[in-house]
Amino acid sequence: MAPPPHLVGGQAVQAQRLLENLRREPHLSIELQSIAPRFFPRLQRVRYLRTVVTTAKYVFDLFRKTPRADIVHVFAASYFAFLLSAVPAILIAKFFGKKIILNYRSGEAERFFRGWGRPWLRIVRLADEVVSPSGYLVDVFARFGIRARSIFNVIDTGKFTFRHREPLRPVFLSNRILEPLYNIDCILRAYRIVLETFPDARLIVCNDGPERRRLERVARTLKLRNVEFIGVVPHSKIGELYATVDVYLNSPNFDCMPGSLIECFASGVPIVSTRAGGIPYIVTDGETGLLVDTDDHEAMAARAIYLLQNPGAARDIVEKARRECARYAWTAIRPQWLDLYDRLAGRPRAADHAPEGHHR
Repeated sequence: MAPPPHLVGGQAVQAQRLLENLRREPHLSIELQSIAPRFFPRLQRVRYLRTVVTTAKYVFDLFRKTPRADIVHVFAASYFAFLLSAVPAILIAKFFGKKIILNYRSGEAERFFRGWGRPWLRIVRLADEVVSPSGYLVDVFARFGIRARSIFNVIDTGKFTFRHREPLRPVFLSNRILEPLYNIDCILRAYRIVLETFPDARLIVCNDGPERRRLERVARTLKLRNVEFIGVVPHSKIGELYATVDVYLNSPNFDCMPGSLIECFASGVPIVSTRAGGIPYIVTDGETGLLVDTDDHEAMAARAIYLLQNPGAARDIVEKARRECARYAWTAIRPQWLDLYDRLAGRPRAADHAPEGHHR
């Protein structure tokens, strides 16, 4: 159970990538159940009604498909996404006596479980395995007395071309969904400071979301030059976008394991990011990227300017980041998923399935 490919966001990308790789395994039969099935398109244009219609279709599909599965693998986020997609899938799988993998992927997990109470933690405990792409969430769940394991996101590094940017140009990219969680305002304010030192700088804001119009107004209010909101770029084309930029800016207030950071590693794009959530579990400050406190636009600007004025440091950072990519390749991730699937299904473990993930 996961977001379908047409939805924007890292969960949908990772679900599709994992699905494609697992379907190549001859002993596995994998079926995707969309958490947002398309049903009565006209009704789905009506706010609130579309939630009722989509949820009803989703639950119907779960009752129809779950009995023929051995394992139910549930992608999950926080808040209403957890209630509307993960909870029905877990309860129905439990009703039919199926093994459950809860693949939890939200950097807001701690705030969600502390704020929304213990009933939802009881739902989490129904899962046979709790898996997260980040050691950060393993530690979060441990604070609630839940054992989780980390299996990294899969990055197809072959779709990205590594190159050194020499000289490093003041061409910046932001590629997160335009919603409050990702605090694009911080990037716009940082960029305003950068313009004082590099008046020919450019900022490309990729992606879309409910904040787009407001952020465009903020850019106009700040009188920012050379800012381009380009909307959604298909993930098949994202490597081409990275090839056109020289520095990646990332400013979330909460996060888990953003795949875009590993894509930058693979592309040779140095990163300046907030140290929100699981990001320090991926990026080592001063080694594979530069980190600042959340919502600190002045520090973000200073670190971006530092990269531009210190090309040797930028080169060292991208070289070290490049070496990290092997940890996220399918060849490294595959044995961990196969070991987990085989163990839950009661199959003997093959020698090449030895688990390599982080356990707790």
